Amino acid sequence: MDCIAAPQDRIASTLHNLLAQARPDIVITSQEGADGIAELARPTTLVAGILHSVSKTGLGVLAGRPQYGLAVSEFVRRRALELGGTRLSVVYPPFTPLRHAPPAPRSTSVLMVNPIPAKGSGLLHQLIRDMPEQHFTLIEGWWNTADHFVEYPNVTYVPRVYDMDPLYRTHRLLLVPSTAEDAFPRVIVEAALHGTPTIGSDRGGIPEAVGAGGIVMPRSAGTHDWVSAIRTARHEVLGEAARQHAAQFVQPRLPDLEALGICPSGPWGSTPR
Repeated sequence: MDCIAAPQDRIASTLHNLLAQARPDIVITSQEGADGIAELARPTTLVAGILHSVSKTGLGVLAGRPQYGLAVSEFVRRRALELGGTRLSVVYPPFTPLRHAPPAPRSTSVLMVNPIPAKGSGLLHQLIRDMPEQHFTLIEGWWNTADHFVEYPNVTYVPRVYDMDPLYRTHRLLLVPSTAEDAFPRVIVEAALHGTPTIGSDRGGIPEAVGAGGIVMPRSAGTHDWVSAIRTARHEVLGEAARQHAAQFVQPRLPDLEALGICPSGPWGSTPR
């Protein structure tokens, strides 16, 4: 794969040259400025915009009228329908098969990644205080919040890590109590592949990612409801259901693009330009 890096203020001119010289089969774009890229490329080539969230940035590419909008979840696709003008499809994020690892004992601890307010840290503080017998492992996410939890004896705060597999396979449950409308939290599927089920909030694409392999708490649920769910969750049964639900996401995504008419039919010896 050939890569070209261009400064933000030169993306349009670089793309203009590439459209004329390389004549790509497709332009795939997302994030800030994606609407301008889509608008520039659309007259001469097929354009697909990746809809990675329901934020203004996540859906912004639709303003450039790409022929395809590839939503990372059904939740995002439904929200994008309100904007119209683009063929919308769900193409879930790719997940890789698990690497072989020796069996590891599973602790009774519960795991949470990115303990910040938008991800439910307010509720988390209440759970930690109301469940002194329960150990919580918290993983640094967008920023370091270790000092917010230093007073709790039943909390271990782990600095940001890039290999989560050992943590997923040694914890009983994953907590995803987000107050934000997450598009499709990867951590839920990643944990499920290790047989670790999720207890998550009924927001955004969380129920879609959890499926039958966990517990989705209604928005009306209070702290005591979450405490009860954590204490009574049947990890073994839910873990196997989570593993089965997550298995469907471990597959190549090129066939999805082929079915939509975005990529040439396989085998993919002739890669789209």
